[in-house]
Amino acid sequence: MANQSLNHTPELVPALKDISYWYAVYTYPRHEKVVTEQLEARSIETFLPTFVTESRWKDRRVQIQTPAFPGYVFIRISKSDRSKVFAIPGVVKILSYNGVPAPIDELEIEAVKLCLKRGATPAAHTLIEIGERVRVRSGILEGVEGLIVRCKNERRLIVPISLINQSIAVEVDADLLEPLDIQNN
Repeated sequence: MANQSLNHTPELVPALKDISYWYAVYTYPRHEKVVTEQLEARSIETFLPTFVTESRWKDRRVQIQTPAFPGYVFIRISKSDRSKVFAIPGVVKILSYNGVPAPIDELEIEAVKLCLKRGATPAAHTLIEIGERVRVRSGILEGVEGLIVRCKNERRLIVPISLINQSIAVEVDADLLEPLDIQNN
């Protein structure tokens, strides 16, 4: 009888090791939908939040499903299933920290799902931190680079002249900003 209880114990250990978590998969540009379809074909749980945008073509306007997080697909997998992900064309990497895939908090994924389920109209919004170096991607200040600061609940772009240790500050809509990759500067 003692042997039978010992035989069941090893079955529980693999179950604990194979707990699945949410991860962010980085894809080639505009490959999110294809990667999602291929992941689902391999029985991997995916989440690709999208919103509808209107695009103007030569002769008409069309409604397009646009990924809320361009370049990313969220997957729920266990460690043992990671190799399935890398076998899919269009997958660049699983976002990692110190070489280990970084799990995403379940509550964050559920919050996005809940917003979509309840009919909220999402829009892409880059998280820009105060103190971050940014570039204006469109509008009258397109291409201008600077630092973001807060002044009376508004975000301002600080444009420096380093040599004279002076700068100007201009109000800017956060939706027009993109973070600068420090390594590219």
